[in-house]
Amino acid sequence: MATDDTWIWDGGRVCLDFVNTLRHRWRTAPEETLRNSGDLTLWLQQADLLTPGTPDPAGAAVLASGRRLRETVDRAVLAVADGRLPSSGDVTMLNRAAAEAPRPALQIAVTDGRLEPADTTGIATDPAAALALIAQDAVDLLLSAQIRCVRVCGADMCALRFLDRSPAHNRRWCSMSRCGNRTKVRLHQARARRSEHTRAD
Repeated sequence: MATDDTWIWDGGRVCLDFVNTLRHRWRTAPEETLRNSGDLTLWLQQADLLTPGTPDPAGAAVLASGRRLRETVDRAVLAVADGRLPSSGDVTMLNRAAAEAPRPALQIAVTDGRLEPADTTGIATDPAAALALIAQDAVDLLLSAQIRCVRVCGADMCALRFLDRSPAHNRRWCSMSRCGNRTKVRLHQARARRSEHTRAD
């Protein structure tokens, strides 16, 4: 079973964090972190979508549904972020999944001196309803201006999805402390090797 430090929480939206439970998407065989229904239940709890100690843990059918939802969210988000429409099948699945849980009451927050919608993800008492909250977050993202700020990590061996909230909207890495620093170190080492070869010649 996975532990709560197995997952990466740098997506900036719960739906993107959920998409990122499938790692190394560039590989022929990506790394699955939701290996069983217990992993899904734990992830939903760590994401504050599911009450701890829920008496109704996710079963195999809910796990399969969650994985399908994850891939639907990924396809739809990347399509709209790229200026394309998601497929009609993905739209239908997102709408059906989002309708599985009551919509939380709309809340407001003051951010940088202006009113904005507050995060109203809420918390569910069963895994299926928690998945519906992820679908609702994805629908909100797809309909918001933030969708243009969805990025794929620029590190060669990462491909995690994240919301770029940097002031200049030029964030390249899912996390500077992880992929950004690793890439900079690798580039620095490559430059140093080239410089040594040049001097040797």
